Amino acid sequence: MRAARPIRCGGALGLAALLVTGCASTQQPEVQRVATTFEDSGSDPQARCELLAPKALAALEKSQSASCADAIGQLPLSGGGVRSVQVWGGDAQVKLSGDTLFLTETHAGWKVSAAACRPNAEAPYDCEVQAG
Repeated sequence: MRAARPIRCGGALGLAALLVTGCASTQQPEVQRVATTFEDSGSDPQARCELLAPKALAALEKSQSASCADAIGQLPLSGGGVRSVQVWGGDAQVKLSGDTLFLTETHAGWKVSAAACRPNAEAPYDCEVQAG
């Protein structure tokens, strides 16, 4: 009887992991859509700005001393094809061939919290756009 307990517990943990993974995989298409729309220089600048998380939007406008719609075209958003999408809880990372973005889930849907990010050796990513 005692040996069955760890198996049940392990099974419950496996089921929980499967449920979290399943939920994350259903979020991936929306996360990818937000990231690629934000990176698309042909998209309407105001529509791209609406994809930013509020703190990232405020930080961008402050750092550029301009409205987001005026500043977004000046950002080094390289875009490219999607290489990977990872979702964990209410956060996500999208790696494109020319950029890495971080997203957060808000009451209004997925929003970009950091963009134009480059790996920085052992340190966190260095991002041109990020929530302050």
